[in-house]
Amino acid sequence: MMMNLFSIFDPLSSIFNFSLNWMSTFLGLLFIPQSFWFIPPRINMIINNILIYLHYELKLLLGMNSHKGSTLIFLSLFMMIFFNNFMGLFPYIFTSSSHLSFSLSLAFPLWLSFIMFGWINNYNHMFTHLVPQNTPSLLMPFMVLIETISNLIRALTLSIRLTANMIAGHLLVTLLSSTNINLSFYLTLILIIIQILLLTLEWAVAIIQSYVFMVLSTLYSSEVN
Repeated sequence: MMMNLFSIFDPLSSIFNFSLNWMSTFLGLLFIPQSFWFIPPRINMIINNILIYLHYELKLLLGMNSHKGSTLIFLSLFMMIFFNNFMGLFPYIFTSSSHLSFSLSLAFPLWLSFIMFGWINNYNHMFTHLVPQNTPSLLMPFMVLIETISNLIRALTLSIRLTANMIAGHLLVTLLSSTNINLSFYLTLILIIIQILLLTLEWAVAIIQSYVFMVLSTLYSSEVN
């Protein structure tokens, strides 16, 4: 019996007392050999087309001053987050992207590297970025304070946004499934249809949240160049 509602996000899966919870994060390595096939499967062709489209979109966001290969970092980040979000839709699989330790470990190093690069190489640009254009002189100290706080909490907002959205959908599905004990046949059928629609919505959330994480990280990177 499930004593804690949030225990669904931290299932106890182990073999010989060895925890296997975070193994779902590394299951993507099993699909790497497909990229070496002489004739790639259709799923690889679809993924390649998506990555090519995202590559050109990221090039527009980063601008002409971006370093070569910088889009590969954000594309890899997108694929990693999307895969973990997708794996969490299967039953009895640990949803690593619903944990703050996972999302914060991705957002914090990126944010710290952007901040350090900007203040070391483009400190004049970083100072001017604290005060938006056409700001009245009276409001400049407040704008500097607001921009400083917003820059400092970017890593936290990135990670909380991903974690909260993944928890919300899974929690709603769990709450609806727990009401299926004393329902009639027709109400159970309606509940199953609602849960199928929610799972379809979770598919969209898995894609959207990985895309939002990638785009926001790209925009933060473009601000320090």
